[in-house]
Amino acid sequence: MVKVIETSIDQLRPDKRNFNKHTEYGMHLLEKSVEQFGLGRSVVLDKNDVIIGGNGVTETAAQKDLNRVIIVETDGTQLVAVRRTDIDINTKRGREMALADNSVGMANLDLDDDAIKVAADEFGFDPGDWGVDLENPDDKNGNDGGAGAKKYEIIIECKSEDEQIRIMTELSGKYNCRYK
Repeated sequence: MVKVIETSIDQLRPDKRNFNKHTEYGMHLLEKSVEQFGLGRSVVLDKNDVIIGGNGVTETAAQKDLNRVIIVETDGTQLVAVRRTDIDINTKRGREMALADNSVGMANLDLDDDAIKVAADEFGFDPGDWGVDLENPDDKNGNDGGAGAKKYEIIIECKSEDEQIRIMTELSGKYNCRYK
C-alpha cells in the first residue's frame, strides 16, 4: 500500500549542502515555467523531509505561494509519476511545457565544485562516476565535445536584463550558453 501524505511546503527542508548553486538565468526560466505551466515534476526528499532533488523548484513554488505538498512515500523501487490532468502533450501548451522542462534543467545547473569535493572526500565517492570532472572546472558536465575539441567563445553585452534573457533563450537551444 502506497502512503500519501498531504502537508505544506514549510515542512520541507532545503539541502544546506546542495551541489547545484543554480544560475540567475536558470532560476528566471524556472519562475517563468512555473508561472506559465504550474508545477510539473516532483521533488525528491530523504526520510527526514530534506530535499535531495528539487531545491530550486521548492524555492520557486514557495515564492509563488504554491504551498500545498503531496508526499508519496517509496523505497526507490517504484517510479512516482505526476499526471497533469490539464495538459495534453499533443498541444502547443504540452509541447512548450516539455521544452521548458528540459531546457530549465540545462540552464539552471551550476555545480558547486567545492561542495562536491567536500562530500566526495567525506562520503568516499568519485564524482567522475557521475560525469563530473573536478580537474577541468570548465567541463563540469562532461561536455567537452570529444578529445582535443576546440572551444570558441563569444561574449555578448546587453543593454538590459530583458535583452539578455531574450538572447539567452534564443541561443540556448543551439549553443552551450553560460550566464555571468
